[in-house]
Amino acid sequence: MQILSFDYGTKKIGIAVGQTITKSSSPLTVIYTKENKINWDGILEVVNEWNPELIIIGKPLNMDGTDSDIMNLVNKFYKKISNLTGVKCEFVDERLTSFEARQNFKELMIENNKSIKNETVDANAAKILIDNWFNQNVDSI
Repeated sequence: MQILSFDYGTKKIGIAVGQTITKSSSPLTVIYTKENKINWDGILEVVNEWNPELIIIGKPLNMDGTDSDIMNLVNKFYKKISNLTGVKCEFVDERLTSFEARQNFKELMIENNKSIKNETVDANAAKILIDNWFNQNVDSI
């Protein structure tokens, strides 16, 4: 099964792709928002290109498990992408995914001793969402 994952942000939305057969995932791209407007054309282009059977959306929770301040916007994003695509959508807890992606980014910078685009952090956060989904659904894949 093909999976797309979205790490929603008010300025950038990280996207990753995953495959249940190989249990692998890869960061894909970042879609930028302009003046607080989501680039739905860009998102639909990615969805149409990859034709996923499942869309995962990061659920921004506080460390105590309560909804974060951005949750209302994420709920709107979830509903709209579900309605526009007709693809099954699921939330995945995204606590610490951006932190983990930033740590991975720093390690890559040190390891490669060169500049890597900072936007990879958002796409890598989306990749981590897929990896977490794999870990939670290992028995049903």
